[in-house]
Amino acid sequence: MAVVAVPTRPRVLTIIPTYNEAENIAPLVESLRALDLGLDILIVDDNSPDGTGVIADRLRQTFSDVHVIHRSAKLGLGTAYTAGFRFALEHGFDRVVTMDADFSHNPRYLPSLIELTDQADVAIGSRYVPGGGVRLWGFNRRLLSRGANLFARSLLGLKVNDCTAGFRCYRSEVLKAIDPTSIRADGYSYLIEMLWRVLQAGFTVVETPIMFTDRRRGASKISRQEIIKAGATVMRLAFRASNGAVQPSRLPDPEHPL
Repeated sequence: MAVVAVPTRPRVLTIIPTYNEAENIAPLVESLRALDLGLDILIVDDNSPDGTGVIADRLRQTFSDVHVIHRSAKLGLGTAYTAGFRFALEHGFDRVVTMDADFSHNPRYLPSLIELTDQADVAIGSRYVPGGGVRLWGFNRRLLSRGANLFARSLLGLKVNDCTAGFRCYRSEVLKAIDPTSIRADGYSYLIEMLWRVLQAGFTVVETPIMFTDRRRGASKISRQEIIKAGATVMRLAFRASNGAVQPSRLPDPEHPL
C-alpha cells in the first residue's frame, strides 16, 4: 500500500508590536489562538506605562506559544518589527506575520493571508483592492491615507495598491535576503521602505482584500511627525532609485529554494 505524504504546515510567527495596548492584547491573543492555525505569537512591548508588558508576561506564562520581547523605551514600530524578524529567523519560522494590536487587522483574515504565501513571497492585507475598505475613519484620515499611498506609488513605482499596510505575511526567505536590520526608516515609513526593498529584490507580492476597522479602544499612534517621516523616506528612496542605488534582483538560493 502506497504511503501518502501529508504536507507539513509551515511554522508561522505573528509579530505584534505594542505600546499601551493593555485593553487589547489579551483578547487579541485569545482570538489568534482560537483560529487553530498552530501559530506562535510574539509580543514586542516598548515598556508600555499602562502595564501591557505585565499582561504579556502573564500570557507567556499561560501559553507556550506566546513569546515576549521587552524593550526599555518607546523605540518605534520599525525597530519592533526588526526585533521580531530577528527572533523569527533565529527560531526557524517559515512564515512571519505582522499585525496591529488594536483589532484594526481582523484575525479572521489570517488563514487566507498565510495561504497566499504558498504561491507568493509576500502577502498584504489590503484596504485598496476590490472588496477591501476602511471603517470608522473620517474624511481627513481617508484622504491622508490615500494620498500617502499615491505619493509612494508614484515616486517609487510600486505596483502595490496599499503600500502602507502593516498587515502582511512574509516568507522567511524574503527576510533573509532583505536584512531588515539595514533598513533606515522607522515608524510607519518602515513599511514603505520594506516593501520597496522586497520589490527591488525581485520578490513577488500579492494583495488580498481586508476591511480595516479603526481602533475602538486606546489612542491612535499616528502623528504629524510620522507623516513627515514617511514623506522623507519616499523622497530618499526615490533619490536612490534615480541614481541607480537599488538592490539587485534576487538570485536563487540553493539552500532555500522557493
